[in-house]
Amino acid sequence: MSKQAVIVVDLQNEYLPTGKLPLTGIESALENAARIIGDARSNDIPVIHIRHEFITPGAPFFVPGSDGVLIHSTVAPSDEELVIVKNYPNSFLKTDLKKTLDEKGIEEVTVVGAMSHMCIDATARAASDFGYKTTVVHDACATRDLEFGGKIVPAEQVHTALMSALEFGYAKVLSTEEYLAK
Repeated sequence: MSKQAVIVVDLQNEYLPTGKLPLTGIESALENAARIIGDARSNDIPVIHIRHEFITPGAPFFVPGSDGVLIHSTVAPSDEELVIVKNYPNSFLKTDLKKTLDEKGIEEVTVVGAMSHMCIDATARAASDFGYKTTVVHDACATRDLEFGGKIVPAEQVHTALMSALEFGYAKVLSTEEYLAK
């Protein structure tokens, strides 16, 4: 069995109903992510937390030093777990994530977090492109309604389209129950 890691992407307070960018289904995603993290900890699988902060002045959310950038308590890192701060949707871009995974001999990654259509998409595709066997736990991820061409695309459709695209060529996409059963 190859060496694995769980990458927890941007499960931060900003995405809660009280935050500046609330997501549909974030509470359920947090609960499922906590189960994935608990399983990883029980099986000595490294858990790496990713935290988004914008570096541009006047950013509308993910402002450094704000409560919104804090990782939610449901999935808070343990003292031994690494937290990598990123400034772009792709968790690998201009961070030490790849170096960290390679130093640990990681061959497989499981990705959970937010937002499905941005950071989960970018991170899962990059992981696959770097040669990691990639799994995304779809119900441990959340997104929001989007608008294109004057039409609103409901979060559920955004999420479904994204997960089907990832499953088509980049990752194995499983539910929390399927993941924990394997």
